[in-house]
Amino acid sequence: MPETIYVRSMARVEGEGALYIGVKEGSVKEIRVDIYEPPRFFEGFLRGRYLQDVPDLTARICGICPVAYQMSAVRALEKALGISVSAQARLLRNLMYCGEWIESHVLHIFILQGPDLTGHESALQLAAAAPEVVKNALRTKKIGNHILKIIGGRSVHPVNVCVGGWYGWPEASELRGLIPELEWGLEQAMLSVPWAATLPFPDFNVDYEFVALTRPDEYAILDGDILSSREGRLSEEEYEANYLEKHLRHSNALHSSNKHGQPYLVGPLARLNLNLDQLGPNAKKAAEGINLALPLGNPYKALLARAIETVEAFERAIRLIKEYSPVGSPAAELQLKTGLGAAATEAPRGLLYHHYSIDDKGFVKDAKIVPPTAQNLGRMEADLWQLAPSLLAMQHAEATLKAEHLLRSYDPCISCATHFLNLKVYEAT
Repeated sequence: MPETIYVRSMARVEGEGALYIGVKEGSVKEIRVDIYEPPRFFEGFLRGRYLQDVPDLTARICGICPVAYQMSAVRALEKALGISVSAQARLLRNLMYCGEWIESHVLHIFILQGPDLTGHESALQLAAAAPEVVKNALRTKKIGNHILKIIGGRSVHPVNVCVGGWYGWPEASELRGLIPELEWGLEQAMLSVPWAATLPFPDFNVDYEFVALTRPDEYAILDGDILSSREGRLSEEEYEANYLEKHLRHSNALHSSNKHGQPYLVGPLARLNLNLDQLGPNAKKAAEGINLALPLGNPYKALLARAIETVEAFERAIRLIKEYSPVGSPAAELQLKTGLGAAATEAPRGLLYHHYSIDDKGFVKDAKIVPPTAQNLGRMEADLWQLAPSLLAMQHAEATLKAEHLLRSYDPCISCATHFLNLKVYEAT
């Protein structure tokens, strides 16, 4: 068959990449998700930098989830130094992370993936058809941005985070002033779950290995053990021995696999499947209200998991603000020494792992960062193998759209992964 090339760029994802499908005699022979965004070398230019530079530098990896990079970085560096932050400092980190989950999840649900499922080409078209839905979504997202601004000094790339805690305590009164809006947002989030459950999700199910942080006392975001649905529980320090990275010629992003060479899934579906019982009362009520049955292995339904997690983030943010009562220094005193530290947190898109080696002056000797999108790339390609046969009978525009919808359900951040979508179908050799 002659070579067919689909050159439409993928909309509503962060970064650049392409999907290549090789076909021979009517069968799919090759699938590649190519990441051609230039490598960004963050790990390289962290070497030789003082440890307090790391939170602000790593935040620049992503404009959507800078908090995730800061939190994984400071926790890993604190482990290298053998120090712990105060209970109030941890509370505040948890709260700022809730703000990031709110703004990122709402953006994905209503602006990025939502229009795919409601039959609209874009959020603008959805806004024309359902203006109140988009208006409320933008107001809800803004609440998350306000949390980041009050705690971190600004809503994008916050500047108040440091190794050991915070540069300064935010005013409790300013945070408590958010409670009325947070209560409104919680109500909207509760309403969004049954709405999301009615969306026409494609019939597509996968037997995933789910990997996420877990804690016995709360739905894990900031810290915890690493739990796999197949391999069981690991410490953060055991991550690199069990989840491996490799470079593929077709991608500027590293691809991850488990120690058996198989892809795995991180992100909202993994978290919800592994940690449903740890949800707060309102989030658990929202899940019960739609008769949620696990395991949930439909990648498109990650939107539904995000909707439930948005309830969790609002519910937790209200509770944490009410508990916030800072005393003493906002940061622990640093005792510099040579050390190694590894830590993971749950970015909106999934597990984000950092590992650092520092010298006795507090300068970084080596750094390793494994973003969630890079961990999911192998899983995305595996899902496309399952989807691809159905694409071959479609016209190129429809096939491209179907492929986009699947990849967009992952909410990929390509810029984070490069250390999207042109679709090309070609005759395989």
